[in-house]
Amino acid sequence: MALPPDPAPKDFTWPNGGKLALSIVVNVEEGAERRIDEGDKRPEPVDELGAVPGKPIRIHGNESNYQYGINRGAPRVIKLLDEAKLPATWTVCGQALEKAPWLGKAIVARGDEPCNHGHKWAFTAFMGEAEETAFIAKGTKSIEATTGRRPSGWLSRYLHTDITRRILKEQGYTYHMDDYSDDFPYWSQVEMGDGSKEPMVILPYAIDSNDMKFWLSPSFTPDMWLDYAKRTFNWLHEEAKTDGARMMSLGLHLRIIGRPGRIDAFRQFLAHVKAHSDVWVATREDIAAHFAEEVSP
Repeated sequence: MALPPDPAPKDFTWPNGGKLALSIVVNVEEGAERRIDEGDKRPEPVDELGAVPGKPIRIHGNESNYQYGINRGAPRVIKLLDEAKLPATWTVCGQALEKAPWLGKAIVARGDEPCNHGHKWAFTAFMGEAEETAFIAKGTKSIEATTGRRPSGWLSRYLHTDITRRILKEQGYTYHMDDYSDDFPYWSQVEMGDGSKEPMVILPYAIDSNDMKFWLSPSFTPDMWLDYAKRTFNWLHEEAKTDGARMMSLGLHLRIIGRPGRIDAFRQFLAHVKAHSDVWVATREDIAAHFAEEVSP
């Protein structure tokens, strides 16, 4: 039976000489969700409160549910990352850090990477070219102001347009992560405005190991999520030894994993990772840079 080619060159290794890279992604959306009092036409759907109003009214309870991620979730996530001495990529909405400047300072104080997740937590898929271009640039400017450094990667809210990658290239971005097609980075040839093509690193993300599984029906318990995350790590770790280098993404949200009944599952996963000395835990920015150095477009 013919098999598709393995995404990684056989001789490829990550900087520590190992075959598996782990990317911990912490989404910071809290404070950038849709809110009637901030001019949005409708509020953010109320996930855990179990209510989706048919009218455009303000939902104070849901606003406070998001705020919990900033107040308590963020400190817990930072504490565990500090204890494990591991880096993370923070996919941040610019407005979220504008409301919580302490978090922007904490991210860069750790030496972590802020990645652009938009200014607000909005759908770019329905924007025209001028609006999408301005939206991405607004997020860039905001994140640079709150963290002191310019983001180099982009994550959309679920959807993106056919020209998103061209806009990112035009604005100096080096990688895009709206992709779920593999367990290893790859090059995409992006068609530019003049008809030429330029390469861009694509860093596949993952939905199945994301802590959104706590919210989506049927929802995971902490034990189920931890078991799934460890199984994912273990399989990729073993497969990488024989079939070629691999990359794992673990997506987190402050308002989800940061709850007291869930956060210990994250601590146990980090302990599991730390027991393996041949795994490179790195920011997505560093993963993209190493891939680009070693693999030609």
